[in-house]
Amino acid sequence: MLRELESLEKSSAVKSYEILDYKEGDSFYFLKIRAELIDGSVLYIREFVSEDEYNYSFQWQKDGKLIVRWDNAPHHKDVETYPHHKHVGSKDNVQPSKEISLEDILRVIEEKIKPQSSASSHLC
Repeated sequence: MLRELESLEKSSAVKSYEILDYKEGDSFYFLKIRAELIDGSVLYIREFVSEDEYNYSFQWQKDGKLIVRWDNAPHHKDVETYPHHKHVGSKDNVQPSKEISLEDILRVIEEKIKPQSSASSHLC
């Protein structure tokens, strides 16, 4: 879990985050986080990590509307990156995805919502 929290802390796209659920055992952990992003959008993070398994869902949305959801639920066998895939704009628009970690997802989001630079303000 520490890796995920470090990624959220370092990300220029993350304004704040809240851990919604965390469970840990001898060889696994389950994590749910809600992250507020600097543009008003939200990233919902769900990960189950064990020695044998990695299940994830990262849902990025704004005003209740899906932007992208990355997950590895094994139900889109026709996608070349199966089971990894993403839903872009709607649950029906399924695309291949090589982004499978929170770090990968945050990099994509940071590219899309770069912070506004105060240096770009106009002087009169």
